Amino acid sequence: MKTLEANILNLLKGAKGSSLALSNISAKEKNKALHGMSQALLKNVRFILSENSKDVAIANEAGVSEALVDRLTLTEKRIKEMADSLEQVASLKDPVGKILKQWRRPNGLIIKKLSVPIGVVGIIYESRPNVTSDSAGLCIKSGNACVLRGGSEAINSNLAIHKVITKGLERFGIPESAVTIINVTDRRAIEILLKQSGLVDVVIPRGGEGLIKYVAENSLIPVIKHYKGICHLYVDKYANFKMALDIMLNAKVQRPGVCNAIEKMLIHKDIAHKFLPLSAGILDDKGVELRGCSETLKILKGIKKASEKDWYEEYLDLVLAIKVVKNSDEAISHINKYGSRHSDAIVTKNKSIAGKFLKEVDSACVYHNASTRFTDGYQFGMGAEIGISTDKIHARGPMALEELCIYKYVILGSGQTRS
Repeated sequence: MKTLEANILNLLKGAKGSSLALSNISAKEKNKALHGMSQALLKNVRFILSENSKDVAIANEAGVSEALVDRLTLTEKRIKEMADSLEQVASLKDPVGKILKQWRRPNGLIIKKLSVPIGVVGIIYESRPNVTSDSAGLCIKSGNACVLRGGSEAINSNLAIHKVITKGLERFGIPESAVTIINVTDRRAIEILLKQSGLVDVVIPRGGEGLIKYVAENSLIPVIKHYKGICHLYVDKYANFKMALDIMLNAKVQRPGVCNAIEKMLIHKDIAHKFLPLSAGILDDKGVELRGCSETLKILKGIKKASEKDWYEEYLDLVLAIKVVKNSDEAISHINKYGSRHSDAIVTKNKSIAGKFLKEVDSACVYHNASTRFTDGYQFGMGAEIGISTDKIHARGPMALEELCIYKYVILGSGQTRS
């Protein structure tokens, strides 16, 4: 234990020192580093895929669900998307040093509210190896050092990506320790990390409910929670059926193992008899298991009855719970009770009902006539994201460059004293 603790403390001390150095790196040099990291990913595709295949093989042998294996799997296309993400981050305006607000007091003091890096960001995550490069890129651009601790299921992939993107960083004046990875799978490493409030400024957990709950309950460091994605699609009685079916299919089936996929679908009672058979046929063809409320079971014979637990559950798989509701008020109430404040959508041609839904659903992202799958920093034009925050303090929704900064006040005087 002492050896493990000593090793982790050394890593964190290196990251702390790097965070101070990063605050003096110019935007030009940071962008050069990001371009270099992007090119390194593209030049080392074979190596990364080879290491990733080891993780995928272990997951398949362990009988992990197809959806979770998909989250773990890298392809040439996905590596190119990782590289493109770094390029997009490089193209964005540097948030560090931005004057958020400035004013002059009657006594002549000039007060500036200035955007500055948080410092050292600890990121604890599961499954998705792209988090390694996305987090590194966003942290470097925002002037933060990052400490990465990925899950054991992706250890080979994460170490490969880290090796590729950090090699040569020092050419741009950025210490390699600015992107630090904890390269052991021992869970005690997380316990040690969470106690180091003097070396790490914030912790961001990304993963399942168990991980996030554990981090929130055991951390001495402030935590920004990226909680589970119990996302809903409400199909209103004024919905365009084709649009609703397209959105449903995309939001549930495209990548069911990610947090912005829908887990629940609510249908207005006036269209349930027409819409449910259409949706069930499409979803059945894609292998989606349906679970329904008592009203749904009257229309769709033979599907499983949804329990109270189902409305709270994040499946991350080809499973969808369906409920028939009497109106938009019931839909909104259901979402606010059972949802996780992540992403929820309504399909309707009625602007008044849409406006009410968008105003009253208490989630980080609310959609009208669009798939919840767009809750993603890259899709929002933020270059990438460090996660989707479901908290209401500091950051909410996709957390990118601006959310990785805090602020300080700079006060300029000419000898003023307080009376």
